[in-house]
Amino acid sequence: MAASTRSQVIALYRMLLKESQKFPSYNYRTYALRRVRDAFTANRKVADPQSVERLVEDGRQALALIQRQVSIGTMFKAQKMVVE
Repeated sequence: MAASTRSQVIALYRMLLKESQKFPSYNYRTYALRRVRDAFTANRKVADPQSVERLVEDGRQALALIQRQVSIGTMFKAQKMVVE
């Protein structure tokens, strides 16, 4: 994996984690964080440039999805849970 691709993947990972932290609901927040970490861990050994590019594009789409869901979640807040 090229250095620029590696830095792009790391930056995408950080953005996904940062956006996932913004979920107002504890359940959605922990689910999103777990899914992001698991996806990046599962695809850690991928070396094929085409596969990496496809996975990066999937990650960008997931980031856009999380951003939309966070904005919707902030509009319709629920009561806080005991764990929060």
